[in-house]
Amino acid sequence: MQLPEFNSLYLIGTASFTISGYLIGAEKRFDVLGIVILALLTAIGGGMIRDVLVTQIPRVFIDTGPFLTIFITLALAWLIKLHRRQRGLLRKLFIVADSIGLVAFSIAGAQLAMTLDLNLFGVCVLAFVTAVGGGLVRDMMVNDVPFILHEDFYGTVAILVAILLYFLRQLGLDTAAWTWVLFVFGLILRLVAHWRDLSLPKVDDVTPRT
Repeated sequence: MQLPEFNSLYLIGTASFTISGYLIGAEKRFDVLGIVILALLTAIGGGMIRDVLVTQIPRVFIDTGPFLTIFITLALAWLIKLHRRQRGLLRKLFIVADSIGLVAFSIAGAQLAMTLDLNLFGVCVLAFVTAVGGGLVRDMMVNDVPFILHEDFYGTVAILVAILLYFLRQLGLDTAAWTWVLFVFGLILRLVAHWRDLSLPKVDDVTPRT
């Protein structure tokens, strides 16, 4: 049984990743069909990979909610000519939208994992795949280095949120209120990490020995 907040977070993540796909498609000067395809795969890619991992029929094949959310979001973005806004503003909007999608999908993926009684590792894997799968597909389609390979705390946030949600459940605190608190915490963490340029340690360049 899926929790009400799962559905809310799932649709919030879907709309947010739709915006991020739309903005990247517009930046790359794709045509209308190209933008629609990119936004669609960004929004549903992670969820489809997750569902395949747990041998479920992908939600988008049986629920019209995600598709309605995607196309309503695209229609609104097109009507307000979002892609014509100032470049700096669009970059900030992309980061915010992508961050919302990341955190919302990580929580949604973790919640699904816990309804299947998976252990902590399983919860982290489903949360991670749900959160980063769509962005990974998006970046590969436009020939960019995926965020997950270089961006500050990107995948780390998804895993941390999943771990916190798992232990909230162990403590009996996995209520709707605590779930939304975790969502806000994860979003703030992701945005602060980006704007303060925080990152995990990187491997320094090393000159090969001869």
